Amino acid sequence: MYQSGEPGVQERPRFDIGKEDQPMAEMGYVLSSEEMSPNEMVRNARRAEETGFTTAWISDHYHPWIDAQGQSPFVWSVIGGIATATEGIRLGTGVTAPIIRIHPAIIAQATATSAAMMEGRFWFGIGSGENLNEHILGDHWPPTDVRLEMMEEAVQVIRLLWEGTNKRHYGKHYTVENARLYTLPNEPPPIYVSAFGPKAIEVAARVGDGYVGTAPEPDLLNDFIEKAGEDKPRLGEMKVCWNEDESEARRMVHRLWPNMGLPGELSQELATPKHFEQAASLVTEEMVADTPPTGPDPEPYLESIRQYEQAGYTEIYMHQIGPDQEGFFRFFEKEILPELR
Repeated sequence: MYQSGEPGVQERPRFDIGKEDQPMAEMGYVLSSEEMSPNEMVRNARRAEETGFTTAWISDHYHPWIDAQGQSPFVWSVIGGIATATEGIRLGTGVTAPIIRIHPAIIAQATATSAAMMEGRFWFGIGSGENLNEHILGDHWPPTDVRLEMMEEAVQVIRLLWEGTNKRHYGKHYTVENARLYTLPNEPPPIYVSAFGPKAIEVAARVGDGYVGTAPEPDLLNDFIEKAGEDKPRLGEMKVCWNEDESEARRMVHRLWPNMGLPGELSQELATPKHFEQAASLVTEEMVADTPPTGPDPEPYLESIRQYEQAGYTEIYMHQIGPDQEGFFRFFEKEILPELR
């Protein structure tokens, strides 16, 4: 484990497997709450730390995308378990929508408690959400522009409450009256914003401490860098499926994540796992399994990491699809990590 001078805080090594003038990325691990039970996520967070990952993100959903994924625990409980089971790995949500399902004043308390428990290791990822998770209380699902407006105001509420003392907020979308957070971390966590279009990039650059993405798209990253500067972290998710049998890995990707093949705004607009299953029935194995690295050969994984680095990501989070997380950890430790070093 890479230790710094500060007790309990893991050093953040940077890896560069591309050209010398390419940025070096920190390697992270995805805790897929759509696929893992709460206790599995706690165990896998600990194993990720032991394996050499220095950061992780945990997805925040009320529903999985499709029933085959099978899980969707309350992440704020799981984060507490991870805080006690790990020592140095950083952790954040990838990502939370603080706009409808949970009021931002409650999210402010959840994040403050998480940051206090993680003792400087917690970061907070946010996005404008999906109907899949946000419709459950019968609230209207607003258009993208309104959701971005709500997200920006939610950040204002959260940061206001992180200041402590008695606070009030009377905004366009949210009201807070006489609220005070008594349990606070020593320092507020950074807020990283997910963004997939020009308007969202503007909001992310304006209110975020960093950027969250899911594909090596240099145009989006360059747009964010131009508006926010080069110093803000840029986090990217990279789906993979390690398996000794590449054909089985490809089948696993198609069985568990066919929703990756859905185009446009469907992932934001569809309301239930059943709707996603109906839409994904049109997605073939070739449409999704040709994208992520699969099988036992390390080179496609290394090449994908290079693409994310060259696109401009400073942190790359590997999402191992399927139940064999232990096999993936052994593969990463033996075949990937030595090349990164």
